[in-house]
Amino acid sequence: MKENVLELLKEKKIMELHQELDVMNSADIPSILEKLNDEDLIVVYRLLSKDKAAEVFAYLEPEMQEKLINALTDTELKEVINELFMDDTVDLIEEMPANVVKRILRNMKSQDRRIINELLNYPEDSAGSIMTTEFVDLKENMTVTEAFAKIKKIGNVDNIYTCYVLSMTRKLIGEVQLRDLIFAKRNDFIKDLMKTEVISVGTEDDQEEVAKKFDKYDVNIMPVVDKENRLVGIVTFDDAMEVMVDETTEDFQKMAAITPSEDSYFKTSVFKHAKNRFIWLLVLMISSAVTGAVITHYENAFAAIPLLVAFIPMVMGTGGNCGSQSSTLIIRGLAKDEITTKDIFRAIWKEIRIGVIVGIGLFIANFIRIMLQYNDMKIAITVGLTLIGTTILAKTLGCILPIAAKKVNLDPAIMAAPLISTIVDTCSVMLFFNIAIIILGL
Repeated sequence: MKENVLELLKEKKIMELHQELDVMNSADIPSILEKLNDEDLIVVYRLLSKDKAAEVFAYLEPEMQEKLINALTDTELKEVINELFMDDTVDLIEEMPANVVKRILRNMKSQDRRIINELLNYPEDSAGSIMTTEFVDLKENMTVTEAFAKIKKIGNVDNIYTCYVLSMTRKLIGEVQLRDLIFAKRNDFIKDLMKTEVISVGTEDDQEEVAKKFDKYDVNIMPVVDKENRLVGIVTFDDAMEVMVDETTEDFQKMAAITPSEDSYFKTSVFKHAKNRFIWLLVLMISSAVTGAVITHYENAFAAIPLLVAFIPMVMGTGGNCGSQSSTLIIRGLAKDEITTKDIFRAIWKEIRIGVIVGIGLFIANFIRIMLQYNDMKIAITVGLTLIGTTILAKTLGCILPIAAKKVNLDPAIMAAPLISTIVDTCSVMLFFNIAIIILGL
C-alpha cells in the first residue's frame, strides 16, 4: 500500500491518491511522509481529511511536525491544533522551538491556551504533565437520559467509555462505564449505577508509578486528582505505554553503561553517542585499574605458582556473570514493585542460598576438570573454594546494590552488569589469592 501511494504521487493521480490515503490507517501514513521531500510532504498532507490530518500529525516525529507547521497556513494550523487532544498539544509545544511555539499559541483558543499553560507548569515526568483535560464528567443526580445528552454535548474526547461522577465542588466520587449506561433504564440515576471505589493518581505522582498502576489494576484510563481530590484530568493507556517504553529504554541504556538519550539511534549524532558512552567507560576503566593493582600486589603468589594466573579470567568472569544475573532480577523486581527496599534482608538471604547451591555445583565441575587436566588437589580446592566465595559474594552484591540505590532515590539500573562486574572483579581476585596463600602456603 505504501508503494502504491508513492507511485500515485509520482504519476500525479491526486484523486486516486486522496482515496488511497483515506482508507489507510493513520499510524501507517507517517512512514510514507518521512520518505517525501518538503514539497511532496505538504501536497500529501493537504490531501488528508481534517480528522485524519490531526491523527497523523500526532504520530509524526518532532522534526516532521515542525516542517509542517512552517508550511501550513494559519487557518490550516488552527484546524490541526483544534483537532488534537490536549496531551498531544502539550507534547508538541514541549518539543518545538520558541518561534514555532509562539505561532502555535497564537492560533489556539484562549481557553485552550490557559489549559496548556496549567499543564506545562506541572513537574516534568509527573502525572499532571502527561494527562489530558478532556474527559466526560457527570453528576450523581443525573438520569441516564441526561447523561447521554451530556456525553453528546461534550463530543469527541480521548475516552468516552469511562465517565467520572463529580460532586458540586468537582471532587471525584465515582465512575460509571458507558456500557452500563447503554443497558440501564433511561430514568435510572447515575448514583445507582456508579462505582465509588475509584483508583486515581495525584497530579505530582511520578509518571512511571502511574504506568505501573495501569498494569497492576488492569485499567485503560486513570483519573488524575489534585490535593483536594478534585478531578483535573485523565491519563490514557497509550500515554502510559509510551511512558513505559521510554522508562524501559532508559533503564536498558543505564544497564549497558550508557548515558540515556531521548533521541533515536540515528537521530543522535556520532559525537553525542561517543560522549554518552565515554563517560561510563572511563569510570569503569579507572575502576578496573584497581583490579590490576590488586593482581600486582599478589605477584609473588603467581610468580611462585604461575598456573594460578590461568584461572583469574575464569574467576572474574564467573563473578561478573553471577552479579549480573542477580542484579537483573532484582532491578526487574524493583521496577514491577515485586521487591521493595524493606525486602533487602529477605532478598540477601535468598541470594546467599542460591549462591551456595550454584557455588557448590561449580566447585564440583571445576574440581573434576582440574584433577583431570593438572592432577593437582590443592589447586583444585583453591579454585573451587574461590568459586563458592565469589558466587556468594557476587550474588549478594548484585542484590544489595540495586536496592541500596533505590533506597537513596537513585535509579537501580545504574547498578547493573558493568558496574557490579567491576566491583566483583576486584573482590574475587583478592579472595582468590588470599585462599591460595592459605591453602598453598605462599
